[in-house]
Amino acid sequence: MEANNIPLSFVYGGKLLSGIPQEFNPVKEVKKLDGNKTQTTFTGTDSKGLTITAECVTYSDFSTYEWLVYFTNNGNTDTQILSDIKLNQKFTGNNPILYYGNGDTCRDDGYEWYRTPVTQEIKIDSHFGMSCQDAFPYMRLLFEDKGANIAIGWPGGWTAIIKPEDNGATVSIGQQRCHMKLLPGEKIRTPRLTVQPYEGTDDIGRNSWRRWAIKYIVAKENGTVLPPKYCLHVWMVNNMPEFTGATDENQIGGLVDYINGGLKPDIWWIDAGWYKCDGNWPYVGSWYPDTDRFPNGLKTIGDKCKEEGVGFLLWFEPERVVYGTRLHTEHPDWLLYADGVPGANKDTGILNLGITECCDYMIHHITNIIKTSGITVYRQDFNFIPEPYWINNEAEDRIGALENFHQQGYLRYWDGLLENNPGLIIDSCAAGGRRNDLETMRRNAVALHYTDVGYGIPIIKQKQHREMFEWIPYFRAHNMNWDYPDKNQPDSYAFHTAMAPALTDMISHSADEDAYALSRKMVPIWRKAAHIMTSADYYPLTECRKNPEDVYAMQFHNPESGSGFVQIVAGKDCAHDCYTLICEKLDPNKKYLFTDEERGTEITYTGAELTAGICHKLEKRTGYLYFYNEI
Repeated sequence: MEANNIPLSFVYGGKLLSGIPQEFNPVKEVKKLDGNKTQTTFTGTDSKGLTITAECVTYSDFSTYEWLVYFTNNGNTDTQILSDIKLNQKFTGNNPILYYGNGDTCRDDGYEWYRTPVTQEIKIDSHFGMSCQDAFPYMRLLFEDKGANIAIGWPGGWTAIIKPEDNGATVSIGQQRCHMKLLPGEKIRTPRLTVQPYEGTDDIGRNSWRRWAIKYIVAKENGTVLPPKYCLHVWMVNNMPEFTGATDENQIGGLVDYINGGLKPDIWWIDAGWYKCDGNWPYVGSWYPDTDRFPNGLKTIGDKCKEEGVGFLLWFEPERVVYGTRLHTEHPDWLLYADGVPGANKDTGILNLGITECCDYMIHHITNIIKTSGITVYRQDFNFIPEPYWINNEAEDRIGALENFHQQGYLRYWDGLLENNPGLIIDSCAAGGRRNDLETMRRNAVALHYTDVGYGIPIIKQKQHREMFEWIPYFRAHNMNWDYPDKNQPDSYAFHTAMAPALTDMISHSADEDAYALSRKMVPIWRKAAHIMTSADYYPLTECRKNPEDVYAMQFHNPESGSGFVQIVAGKDCAHDCYTLICEKLDPNKKYLFTDEERGTEITYTGAELTAGICHKLEKRTGYLYFYNEI
């Protein structure tokens, strides 16, 4: 490929251009990144000093490639207007269908998926300046005998346009709001476009993506995929919201109670409210522990976690700054305001991470808290809509510039935390899962809180999990039990509906022995299944219709070992007394031992029986999980 035909288009000074035009005198450089990754870089500069740098990384082991383009003003004067910057990719094939979702809406109508024939232009926009709000930056273009997985790596607002073409379709992606001049020294970037073509069925596409993501994107611990994480906490102390009632005493006391009861967490979780806020956890912008409750900062709790071999998670929301907090009073020049603008938070500013000094300060300050407190998981939240703040502070010839600089600063901030804290895990949260794009997730990040909706509603969680398993393989679920509001403790069914690679057990540290016994029984089953979830292929066996009368089933299968597990969950109002289990990818000529570790039973089936269909008896509001091995 040459520079003039790379998949880039943009308008510069009112003229539509494609690739890196010849007048930019482009040069090409190829560099091997590792055994499977190669980076090709095209760079060109025009006579006024506008430099375009286009990077393409290819993954030879997965036939996957990624494009990212930078525009830098290396001249002495402002550039002409840059607008409509797009990365474009043409796909060939018959009868294209777009498989796409609506992301996290912060309502129970989120995480929906659609299959739309590409017979006319389809335009998809994320909303409010967040990558997963009302649109999911992961999609699949399906043809009759092949397809392509597509992901957009951009934490802010993006647009995707899918157009039918002769014998195929074109996908174009870019920053949603983009009409700006660049001042001398300024640099902007496009979203990253990741494309993974594949041959075969939808199942092949799904698992090709999962395997690539598990190898290259999912967070690592000591060089290997992050193992299952069992999370515990003590919150809402004395009915105070979140962790505004947390103290050294009740946190360490709760941890000790759990361990003495036979439940040792992988992560001890402290969420919003550890700073001074007088019971009002959204009062954020002063990132110092409340010494009235934590006289030694958070070091006492961190030291106890380290002593017990437990990881320590701490919540932050650095981009939101409430008036009167330390960041507001000490650095008002770092804030953008949107007083009176519809959609903006009253009495709140957004921290402008596009300012280098501001970003550097936050990297240093938060790193100090991480190190002194012994934090192993940095949890970042984002509980407000940022777009009005950028719009309120931009000129007509700078539309999208503040947002672009902010997103670059946000990613640089995370990179700085990772560089200063080797091995740190980052939990990506934005009032749920509204900022889990691929550019965010590739920074040793996990989605430990992919939604603010339906923690204890199985039919909502099943739909959400379906999307997460397919695109973001590592995530966490709660075993909350909302079917019986008068019973706060999890039951067996709540564990079944929380099968994910990470788990927060909602058992109280002061629960009775029966509750502890249930967790001691179910957690090892969850942990065994969770290991398989991040090492095997995924097959949804039923639809997700949000209907409590339905049956929900899924399978994880490792083709190399012929092992995996099958889970069947009967809804609380299940209308069926039997489910026909038809397993995927089993050898009809072999036998498989199915083990139900919860009930202590085993049964052997032939592959032929399992692929033809076995009638599995059901009881309402009951889960069944069978580990299987080829014998």
